[in-house]
Amino acid sequence: MRMDDGTPALRTEGLGFDYGRERVLDGVDLDVRPGEVFAILGPNGGGKTTLFRILATLLRPARGRAAVFGHDLEREAAQARRALGVLFQAPAIDRLLTVRENLDLQGALYGLRGRALASERDMLVSRFGLDAKQGTRAGTLSGGMQRRLEIAKSLLHRPRLLLLDEPSTGLDPQARAALWSVLLDLARGSGTTVAFTTHLLDEADHASRVAILDRGRIVALGEPEALKAEIGRQVLQITPLGSAEGDEPLRAEIERIAGCATRAVEGRILVDAPDGARLVPILSERLGARIAAITVARPTLFDVYLRRTGRGFAAESPAEWTGQGDAA
Repeated sequence: MRMDDGTPALRTEGLGFDYGRERVLDGVDLDVRPGEVFAILGPNGGGKTTLFRILATLLRPARGRAAVFGHDLEREAAQARRALGVLFQAPAIDRLLTVRENLDLQGALYGLRGRALASERDMLVSRFGLDAKQGTRAGTLSGGMQRRLEIAKSLLHRPRLLLLDEPSTGLDPQARAALWSVLLDLARGSGTTVAFTTHLLDEADHASRVAILDRGRIVALGEPEALKAEIGRQVLQITPLGSAEGDEPLRAEIERIAGCATRAVEGRILVDAPDGARLVPILSERLGARIAAITVARPTLFDVYLRRTGRGFAAESPAEWTGQGDAA
């Protein structure tokens, strides 16, 4: 396992970015520890991809600074890139080349040759289960296998930080599970720091810590279970027969019976009750004719987002709040 001197794997201070006159990132402060798996969670349109592009040295911030293992992304971009492995949301393999040829080409771009390249390539194809596919054209691989090849490419030069943008995009559930098994084994086995953006709540649960990004700002930061514990042990969700957003009389009646506030989000009424299970039979008896379903569940990161922002987790169009620009 790689040893580090305590310098943050990734640090941003007051990071900001604008598209024209509109602010897309607004004072983003992050410290990612060496060896951890770190998630940047938020709805599509919330600023994640703009942040990723800055961290990948593809965009220059308008304000603030960012560093990878102490290397400033503007003043020391070359050194920072050496420490970075990057996996983009869009596929970045040559579909006409074989698995081996894709890896050899990537290695050549980083100055790897001969035995050094062959050694790294063979180790990675073994780690990612691509041994039997080395002579196969990349375009004929399954989506999950292609994603594994992309990760292998990004690791050829032994980066200390692997940066991924929506890593499981387009994968089926089985391929997603296999991908995360590989990523978590990578972090545990080699000490590689893994930082990724996602809009998938269950994906963020894989992280040791998560930053929730909303409209360009960090609204929550911490261990997933610790953030969910702030909500409580239970969340009561009520699905009315009609529109939750428009049924103010029903919400008022629920609040009167429960003695606490409610919120209408994405067709449901959420009740901030410390003991939601106790209310289920009471609400069913008194309001059953107006309610389609009542559920009691453990809090999720969605509930954390909702509590911090007052909004649901539906994808947002940046035009609604920035006027233009970021698509993720």
